[in-house]
Amino acid sequence: MSDIVKIFDTTLRDGEQSPGCSMNTEEKLIMARQLQKLGVDYIEAGFPASSPGDFDAVQKIGNELKGPKVLALCRADDEDIEAGINSLKGTHNWGIHTFIATSDLHLESKLNIDRKTAIKKAVKAITRARKFTDHVEFSAEDATRSDPVFLAEILSAAIKAGANVLNVPDTVGYITPQEFYQLIIRLMNDVKNADKAVFSVHCHNDLGLAVANSLIAVEAGARQVECTVNGIGERAGNASMEEIVMALTVRNQHYKVSTDIDTKQIFKSSRLLTKLTGTVIQANKAVVGANAFAHEAGIHQAGVIKNPLTYEIMKPELVGASINQLVLGKHSGRAALNGRINTLGYDVTDDELKKIFKRFKKLADKKKIVYDEDLEVLVMEERSTGIEKYKLMSVNVTSGTETIPTATVVMEIDGKSMPAKASLGDGPVDAALNTIREIVGIPCVLTSFVIKAATGGTDAQGVVTVSIEWEGIKATGRGSHTDIVIASARAFVNALNRLDLFLKSRSVTADEMEELQGI
Repeated sequence: MSDIVKIFDTTLRDGEQSPGCSMNTEEKLIMARQLQKLGVDYIEAGFPASSPGDFDAVQKIGNELKGPKVLALCRADDEDIEAGINSLKGTHNWGIHTFIATSDLHLESKLNIDRKTAIKKAVKAITRARKFTDHVEFSAEDATRSDPVFLAEILSAAIKAGANVLNVPDTVGYITPQEFYQLIIRLMNDVKNADKAVFSVHCHNDLGLAVANSLIAVEAGARQVECTVNGIGERAGNASMEEIVMALTVRNQHYKVSTDIDTKQIFKSSRLLTKLTGTVIQANKAVVGANAFAHEAGIHQAGVIKNPLTYEIMKPELVGASINQLVLGKHSGRAALNGRINTLGYDVTDDELKKIFKRFKKLADKKKIVYDEDLEVLVMEERSTGIEKYKLMSVNVTSGTETIPTATVVMEIDGKSMPAKASLGDGPVDAALNTIREIVGIPCVLTSFVIKAATGGTDAQGVVTVSIEWEGIKATGRGSHTDIVIASARAFVNALNRLDLFLKSRSVTADEMEELQGI
């Protein structure tokens, strides 16, 4: 048995399904490039059959990336398989990931089919996919609530049809580690020709056991783990890539397996994802949280000063968390700016650099010292422009102890300048957001509002993250500025653009989307 565990990253598929985490094609490409630097073995790029946007994103990722194998997720039916093949056929290194539910609950209540029909559909899908690619993964949705005897039967049929990876998903985060260990062992013994396929696991975190279940499966013999950066995903999320990788790294003597991940890219990958999606991870998040290597207790501080290993089981540098700060100011030139941007891991075009440099100069005039975090904000904001339906042109507010807060906003919608509009609010931010709502004509509800300083100091850029909801659809937006009102308005407009993007790309029914989001 191999001593290498393959990392199957589904940040761009299952992770993107997390409410508010949807990404457009360019954002997916940016994240895919970083995943390639990270060294993941497989990238599940999306559902080609779910929308034209997803088809386009999968195709572009497959055409560009030459390292990781790029996979398309497909239900076990003809249309999905054809869409997956057409999106990746002719690209560098690709495969198909197909699935069908196997628990009686799903077969009877959701699909309205029997076990024999499920096997026939799985075999047909795998057989079709193998005519075009030598890498086909089959997943048994809701495997951990399926009859183990039937599970072994359908997995055996999958191998016979040509599947070379068998995925056992804990779709609803139901199973416990000991139960999962026994299930994997049983399947590896009961599935016919099990030695001809790699066993994979895909665990959800509904009971907070996703990482624990993934690791126990590795001990049982699974040699592929499906996970996401920061653990994002449906409901409570997926198994966290960084936690799994670092557990296998730090406790290598226990697990006796390793991965091909460049751990120094972990922190950078985590931060990039938060900037692309606008989501914020909790400070005490393992490995990549703001407090992961922070020490406040005096006895801890004293110990770390003498020897970091007293209270740190891994060095921050091992996950790329220790980035040397180089401050830039208004006298810094374009070459210095470009050099620092490259050091931070971003490749920008000459046109992008020109625009970023102009914004950098304006920022440097306001806050004198521009830090790495500031530069990352500038890069991400530049890359998020050019495709928006809504564009904020100006926002001006009046507020004070004796004044009713009022905001006047000018916007463009689909490139057309809209008349200035003014509205009142409980405060300057509320007034600005109320005005934007009136201009765009979408009475969305603000469900979350978070302010965070990108750096220290009173002149720091304020980074605002908002979540909105409209007719059951959720979107998250992010904006930054040294003025909190402007940052808030930018974040709100960013969320509205993400909402618009989701509405445009949505071309499947609610029931179909629920099935697509299953595993």
